[in-house]
Amino acid sequence: MSTLAPPQPKASATAPARHAPEGRDVALLVATRGDGQIAHHRFGDLPRLLSPGDLLVVNTSATLPAALTGMLDGQSVFVHLSTRLRGEAWVIELRGNDLARHRRPPLPGVVELPGHAEARLLEAYEGSARLTVAQITASEPIESYLRRYGQPIRYAHDDRARPIADYQTVFARHPGSAEMPSAGRPFTSRLITDLATSGVLFAPVTLHAGVSSLEQGERPYPERYEVPASTARLVNAVRTWGGRVIAVGTTVVRALETVAAPDGTVVAADGSTGLVVTPERGLRAIDGLITGWHEPQSSHQHLLEAAAGTGLLRRSYDAARACGYRWHEFGDSHLIIS
Repeated sequence: MSTLAPPQPKASATAPARHAPEGRDVALLVATRGDGQIAHHRFGDLPRLLSPGDLLVVNTSATLPAALTGMLDGQSVFVHLSTRLRGEAWVIELRGNDLARHRRPPLPGVVELPGHAEARLLEAYEGSARLTVAQITASEPIESYLRRYGQPIRYAHDDRARPIADYQTVFARHPGSAEMPSAGRPFTSRLITDLATSGVLFAPVTLHAGVSSLEQGERPYPERYEVPASTARLVNAVRTWGGRVIAVGTTVVRALETVAAPDGTVVAADGSTGLVVTPERGLRAIDGLITGWHEPQSSHQHLLEAAAGTGLLRRSYDAARACGYRWHEFGDSHLIIS
């Protein structure tokens, strides 16, 4: 077991950690539900922490450069495209130059965008004070428009602008996420090879993550997903032979739990999911979860309580703070396992 740095207060990660001798490796806190134990590892230890026949389910969504600069009523704003609804209608979030949430936008209204494009603000999304339905009008398809004018969404904890490649995981194949499905970020091709040769299986799902900056008490809103038939069959087979199904990220949990029957059997499906996983509902399809470290008021916490239980989750966070684990999308990792 690798030794962590000396205890220090919780820190925000402001740059990607790399699996390289000259760089800081990603720390991994392992919390085991069965005996309540907490152990400190490195992410590269995964092949010896998992067992042959275990299944890692990963998210293949790729991150869009979904932040655009714009002008609203003579003021500069950031427009964060979150979730595509229909045609060129999107759920968006407005932020000021300091990356703080913008005041409630005028409705109707128009944000002038680069390249003579515009975002026509139509209505509040599902009654939200933060999210707005907007019609995006541009002279080219939105994907190519974003490649030309967009940049990755970032927040105040991220110290500088960086290329979109820094916000992609090794699993990224299908563009659509507003923000990186960051639980998969520490995986490398070499680690995947080591896991596969040790007998650990992989299967894909896709869930296009929207903006993650939910307000306190705000429920997660619908996101687009796909669970392929091959993944559904493999999940069901692994559960039959006694292997563990481990979700790489809360996005994967949401996709699998959307298509799970009460007995844990999953089926292939695609569409939009508004499922909110809570401790009261519980988890049906998964036996473990790899995730990052989220703020206590985050909506992710309800899902994590369902995975770990309140007591073990609290002790995990206390241990992570004491040992200086790094928060946010470029931070360290947390494995909750049965």
